[in-house]
Amino acid sequence: MPLWTIHHTPGIFTDEEKHQLASRIADHYERIGLPRFYVITLFHETRSEDFYVGGEPTPVGVRIVVDHIARHNPDRESRRRTAQWIKGMLQPHLERNAGLHWEFHVDETSEDLWMINGIAPPPAGSDAELLWAQSNSASPY
Repeated sequence: MPLWTIHHTPGIFTDEEKHQLASRIADHYERIGLPRFYVITLFHETRSEDFYVGGEPTPVGVRIVVDHIARHNPDRESRRRTAQWIKGMLQPHLERNAGLHWEFHVDETSEDLWMINGIAPPPAGSDAELLWAQSNSASPY
C-alpha cells in the first residue's frame, strides 16, 4: 500500500491538480502491478502560520510522507530511482510556486503490519493479488 500524505500551504494545488496528481500516482503503482485501490493520497492543507521550517513560519511549503508497505526497494539504486521518480512526478506541480520549500521522504513498513478490510493482503505477485488487481477490491483468498 502506498500512502502519500501531502501537507501543503494554501494555494499550492487546485482541486483539479489534486485529482491529476493522485491519478498519476495511482497510474504508476498500477503499472508496476499493484492493485489500484492500494494507492491512497491524502492532501492536508496547512495554514502558513502552522507550517514551520527551521522553527520559522513558511509562507509556501509542501511536505510529503510516502509510506510503502506492499513493495520495498531491494537496494540503494532502486531507492534512488524511486526518489527520482517521485521528484519527477512532483516537480511540474511545485516548480511554478516562487519561494516554495518542498521536500519528501519514503518510509518502508513491514507488510506484516497491514490489512485491508480486516484481510491481510495476498503475497506480492500471487494469483490472489492478481485477482485483487483485476477486481480492484479486497476479497478473502
